[in-house]
Amino acid sequence: MTDPFEAVSTDEMRRLVTLALYEDLRLGPDVTTEATVPADAVGTALVVAREAGTIAGVPVAIEVLRQVADSRRVEVTTKVLAKDGSRVSPDDAVLEISGPLRTLLTAERTLLNFLGQLSGVATQTALWAEAISGTDARVRDSRKTVPGLRSLQKYAVVCGGGVNHRMALGDAALIKDNHVAAAGSVAAAYQAVRQHAPEVAVEVECDTLAQVAEAISVGADLVLLDNFTTADTVTAVGLCRAAGVRTEASGGLTLDRAREVAETGVDFLAVGALTHSAPVLDLGLDL
Repeated sequence: MTDPFEAVSTDEMRRLVTLALYEDLRLGPDVTTEATVPADAVGTALVVAREAGTIAGVPVAIEVLRQVADSRRVEVTTKVLAKDGSRVSPDDAVLEISGPLRTLLTAERTLLNFLGQLSGVATQTALWAEAISGTDARVRDSRKTVPGLRSLQKYAVVCGGGVNHRMALGDAALIKDNHVAAAGSVAAAYQAVRQHAPEVAVEVECDTLAQVAEAISVGADLVLLDNFTTADTVTAVGLCRAAGVRTEASGGLTLDRAREVAETGVDFLAVGALTHSAPVLDLGLDL
């Protein structure tokens, strides 16, 4: 399996880490650490899970350490104890780091912010993936991401067993109700997109079975079933499957209903909560 982290450019990751460190250090150095920790003190620390979850973001945590160490012209060493995508239990160690204590403590909060946020997304995704395991459906994300962190959050979704939807507005078309209203109909909106960008896949959001039939008739590649009942989802999947059109359920989805919806035969469950509402995984750094 290809490492999903390859989808995140090194330059982008470094830029995000630099920005995050700027937030912490823009008003000066870590005064608490500088005051309390001797300059020559060295040691080892463990990043430890305080609760069960799925890990994502270890390479980002290591990049935080690298940048802080480089700025101080010192060296740190790291040992990965739990790779991205692995499950951890409370008290499991994720990462071992060694070096000057001032460097480790200055980097502590920033690396934990990234690791906790991304592991939270992976953990939430893993719950959905487990809920629909054994079906042909896959859980996938949306563009409802934390501004600036989309590529990292979508990477975390893959770590949790999900798949990615479009990364931005230009790699695929998603015709929604406002586009239909502006164009005049589903067919008009579809034809406009096809003429403007003939190479992109086109997904059409549908609120009714009549719209599903219209989307199929114009040639949609994928139909998004917005807030459909389970019964109507079954009907829509049947119509789409007969035409070779893939389907995606969205709106009103909960973990309790995940398997019920997946068993209708939809190809995807679109869950914005994977990225916009995932609780941060509790992790700590212990010297």
